[in-house]
Amino acid sequence: MRRPLVWLLLSGIVIASQAALEEGAVSATVAESDEQVELKWQHDGRTVSSSLPLYRSGNVRYFSAGVGAEERSARYPSFALKIIFTAGHKPFLSHVGVTIQPAAGGAATIIPPEQVEGPWLFVDLPPGPYDLSATFRGQVQRLKGITVESGRQKVIHVRWKEEQDSPVHVAEDPQEGGDIGPLGKGDE
Repeated sequence: MRRPLVWLLLSGIVIASQAALEEGAVSATVAESDEQVELKWQHDGRTVSSSLPLYRSGNVRYFSAGVGAEERSARYPSFALKIIFTAGHKPFLSHVGVTIQPAAGGAATIIPPEQVEGPWLFVDLPPGPYDLSATFRGQVQRLKGITVESGRQKVIHVRWKEEQDSPVHVAEDPQEGGDIGPLGKGDE
């Protein structure tokens, strides 16, 4: 008697999973290997998949995304920090080097620009205050006092002007949750 019930439950899960994909949803999950983020969606009646590399810096995992319609519409695992990079009026900026330093000291998380292939960077940090620096084409943006809370995703926007000599940034206010900026040189 238990077998039909288990089969029915498992069938329901598979059907629900397929229905979600049929509706155009893109699912994103960390692979069992813990080495990539797997994306799956439906296209022309078949399941399509791709993957994004999942990197590590010490004990901190991170990945970059946001290239193409599928990546931009996916629902990602809830990593504690999401950083969005832009330049001028362009909604896409990649190859940004990032350093995240715990405000209380300790080992920094260093993310090389070649591992940031899209405009979104997801970082799985433990709760606490952090200072962040992001470098694009030699121009550095610094954000201090970013507070990461347990169970919540903090979203930070970092923006450069298109002109190389005048960077600005727009960031979520760590205390108020609103936007700060644009701030010019010397206002950091």
